[in-house]
Amino acid sequence: MSSDPDKLVKKHDQLIHSEMLKVTSHVQRRSHDWMINTVMLEGIDVPFKYKRKRKYKSLEDAQVNLTYYRDSEKVAGFEMEIMTVVRIKRA
Repeated sequence: MSSDPDKLVKKHDQLIHSEMLKVTSHVQRRSHDWMINTVMLEGIDVPFKYKRKRKYKSLEDAQVNLTYYRDSEKVAGFEMEIMTVVRIKRA
């Protein structure tokens, strides 16, 4: 998959690309062989989630560019809206 966000968005119409978003919270937790990362952004009440193979430096208070799509997951029997991140990069 290409790393250029414009090409990704053109190829997959469900993707959204946003730039210069401020991270207010970044949590990393292990799930089997993966690190599950959850990022909260300033002014947005929906968590942005992505997986990595290893732990990374915290993104808290950083400006980031994101390519993501809307998704949902079931938590304690409730359907919850999340954003699944395809690409994240410090701005």
